[in-house]
Amino acid sequence: MTSGPRFSIVVMGDGAVGKSAMTLRFLRDQYDPTIEDSYCKHVEVDGQEYTLDIIDTAGQHEYRGHWNDQFMRAGDGFICVYSIASMGSFNELAVFRNQIWQAKESENVPMIVAANKNDLSEARQVDSEIGMEFARLTNASYIETSAKTGFNIHEMVHELVREIVRSRQREGYADMINYQQHPLHQYQYQQQQQQQSDKGEVSLSMGYVKSPTPAGPIGMDVEDDGSYMENRRCCCIIM
Repeated sequence: MTSGPRFSIVVMGDGAVGKSAMTLRFLRDQYDPTIEDSYCKHVEVDGQEYTLDIIDTAGQHEYRGHWNDQFMRAGDGFICVYSIASMGSFNELAVFRNQIWQAKESENVPMIVAANKNDLSEARQVDSEIGMEFARLTNASYIETSAKTGFNIHEMVHELVREIVRSRQREGYADMINYQQHPLHQYQYQQQQQQQSDKGEVSLSMGYVKSPTPAGPIGMDVEDDGSYMENRRCCCIIM
């Protein structure tokens, strides 16, 4: 398997919520509740191959200062874990989330809220609805998992990879639009068109970006079904 795009995934959460066990379950399909480390794994998601660097952080308060800034700034996506059998671990999630937002200087960060230890349903202290509402307010996806049984472990990581890909695509589209709208780019484009017209050359322009409209994104036409289609104009000048 080729490596493909490389993403860094940071697993965060309070102590004893099962972060290390989840990581080992995903990497090796083993359950070991004691090991903590950094790992690398090649995976295939939706037909695309990726290399994942997975950092399993220590959740205890006395260790947090050693990894907070370093790993959070470098992370492409985050798995925030709590135990459904511990309301205290759930309450700690807001602290981790705020630290991530601060380090990334954004509240739109690829993130999964993982309600772990689903196998301990009889000891549940945190209802699913509470976890889902926190995920909604965090702009994150929510999933219930069990490192012990393997329930939803692979699905959790694969969904985070999709979130990272979608985030990269949004950033790339925004960069393209910002470049097209930059006054220097518009001036250079007009100058090139004028030079070609003066020389009597054929001018072909593809991907012309329209001004934004309330109906949809810049450069996109709205179809009858509400979907967007990129608007491309071809201008041919013959003199």
